[in-house]
Amino acid sequence: MRHNVGIKGYLPHNMKTTLIIQARMGSSRLPGKVLLDIGGKPMLEWVVRRGTLASKVNAVIVATTDDPADDRIATWCAENEVLCYRGSVFDVLDRFYQAALMAESDRVVRVTGDCPLIDPRVIDDVLALFETTGADFAANRLPPPWHRTYPIGLDVEVVSFSGLARAWREASLPFEREHVMPWFYAVEGRCKVEILDHEPDCGMHRWTVDTPDDHRLLEQIFAKLPDPMHATWYDVLEIVKADPDLERINATTHAKRVDIVDERSLRQK
Repeated sequence: MRHNVGIKGYLPHNMKTTLIIQARMGSSRLPGKVLLDIGGKPMLEWVVRRGTLASKVNAVIVATTDDPADDRIATWCAENEVLCYRGSVFDVLDRFYQAALMAESDRVVRVTGDCPLIDPRVIDDVLALFETTGADFAANRLPPPWHRTYPIGLDVEVVSFSGLARAWREASLPFEREHVMPWFYAVEGRCKVEILDHEPDCGMHRWTVDTPDDHRLLEQIFAKLPDPMHATWYDVLEIVKADPDLERINATTHAKRVDIVDERSLRQK
């Protein structure tokens, strides 16, 4: 079932909701991207600080890897008093499960460290959808080959800890382990899936950072935002509508499919 914006509802106060931010230095297309400077701050800082503004989130934790290359992420977290869990490089589902377990979470929100424009209001809307519909999995998009109506870079996924634990036990395919959540939606009917849609469709916009062109675009967008920390995604939409040339910067970049795994993980087997 798909829903438009306007979801109302509140999570019970006794439920702990943890925002888990997936981050590592070893990006295949733009190594070190999560600590690249955007608007005077490391990209990861924007994700953490903006995510913290979601009213329904009780805790934020960065889930990075035990690879020495990610020491810099762990150091940044320690210096900024941000919780950090370090785990498997390619079994990201295990990394998320262990981070949620460490945080004693009841609900888990997944975002990625390459989305500096993540919107706390969208996080709250997806959490409200999850609660009011009794979903096993709620999100505001599914990855290619599915369609989306929110810009790339606002991606939010929500599950209960018990659901995450079940996926952790049962998911066996490489893409299910690497991309964390496909176990919930890749097989139709396995779980109750709810998707928050936006009208009009804005899924053609790309505001994540996975390539140098993406980074250049986001640098220019942040330079045009009077208050980037509190800007909504509608503020960003107004900027790109006023200057259509901006989004030509990364027009040739495409999102990865959910069933594609990092070739480096295959070489380790």
